[in-house]
Amino acid sequence: MTSAQTSPISLHSFYIYNATYGPREGEEHKKVLFFHPSSTNLDTQIRSVGLSEAVVQFADEFAPSKSCEAVHTQKTRQLFLNPEPDFWIVLIVKVPVTHRTEDGKTIAEYHEEDVQDTVYQAVLKQAYTMFKFFMGSFADIVNKFSIEELKSRLNHFFSQYLETLRLNQSDILDIQNGIQFLPLDKNTYLRIQCFINLIEASFTQIKYTAFLYNDQLVWSGLEQDDMRTLYKYLTTSLFPTLLDTEESAAKGPQGSAHFGKFVKGPKNFGDVNASIQLPNIYIHSESKTDVLHLVVYRALSATVCLMVDGSALPSRDWFRKIDQFLGPQLSRLASDIAEQYANRKVSGGSQDYKFVYFNHMNLAQKTTVHSKKTASLTISPEILRLIADINADFSKSEEDGEAFMRSLTDWWVVGKKSDQREFYVAINQKNWNLIEVNEEMKKMCASHFTNIFFLD
Repeated sequence: MTSAQTSPISLHSFYIYNATYGPREGEEHKKVLFFHPSSTNLDTQIRSVGLSEAVVQFADEFAPSKSCEAVHTQKTRQLFLNPEPDFWIVLIVKVPVTHRTEDGKTIAEYHEEDVQDTVYQAVLKQAYTMFKFFMGSFADIVNKFSIEELKSRLNHFFSQYLETLRLNQSDILDIQNGIQFLPLDKNTYLRIQCFINLIEASFTQIKYTAFLYNDQLVWSGLEQDDMRTLYKYLTTSLFPTLLDTEESAAKGPQGSAHFGKFVKGPKNFGDVNASIQLPNIYIHSESKTDVLHLVVYRALSATVCLMVDGSALPSRDWFRKIDQFLGPQLSRLASDIAEQYANRKVSGGSQDYKFVYFNHMNLAQKTTVHSKKTASLTISPEILRLIADINADFSKSEEDGEAFMRSLTDWWVVGKKSDQREFYVAINQKNWNLIEVNEEMKKMCASHFTNIFFLD
């Protein structure tokens, strides 16, 4: 009799160190800035960091111009990131293992191919950029405050952030880390742009503004990389927590004639003693770092993010004026967008394929791989790994190209790269040949991506 059970990809450990902080024997513990799990004894932490140091130094002997990125072992995959001089972040994930029982004996089979370096390198980079966005860079914290303050911020942030990781569900979308944009007609888009210009002109403390509808971006004044990080936070952390409350929510603040309310800001204007807590964000440029307060205001399915001068916390009266200004106009805009949204034909509803589109120039992403609208067609982890493999091949060359693969389950997986744009399709047609698949790809590009993707 044979039985088998496979474990998922999961977090083994995550730690951050700086080798220059403990240069002498007996001071090795000073190198460790953060370690997860926190219950790990100090000797184990020191040994883990020491081993990582040795690996990095060994790899540097062979490729001084390129930092060590990954180490493969039978049971784990170790990912390395050197985001700032002397600082290293290490993510170690457990390789899935199948334990088979045959004739009373247990046999372990490790699935190393299930853990893709490009995917988990992307997860590691996102962890750092998210910390830097909300807490500041490692070096800035040490220079302005102290090493102890850095340790405190690392512990505060990552003790919560690591709990949100879903390593077993990470895939090509983590690599691209794109932004889904909402297509609108010109008149509505111009109305939104004028609305934002009026906000910024009326409230000079506002440095940047972003406008979203549902999980899609309409407008942003931030640089692309900063907006990418903010978008990731909004769509994977903040917005999902709002769903339950919004289903039963009525109108905004008591007595208001609109649907607007603060998501990040004062909850109750009537309570003058209630404190107002806002997250800080750090916008980095070559010459300086701006510390801003993040205010998030929502009406129906429309969200406005206001990034406000961080030198002082806005007054309660300022928030009241923002509510009076934003609430009615944002409620009307949200209703108009909802009507247009309902009438728009949604592409990608076919029962035969799933796709991923990404534009490197503006970070635009379109995908149906996890769409509820195409839930009847389930895409397997094997297919997502094939897409990530094609993406890894494309990333090694600046040349345009295409790739056709057929899976063991008779799915066709196709990737095309052209002019900084990538398009991947998984087609569930086992009886098709290469010519038929290629013709279908041309039809998809023509119907779904007119004017944004060009192929011969």
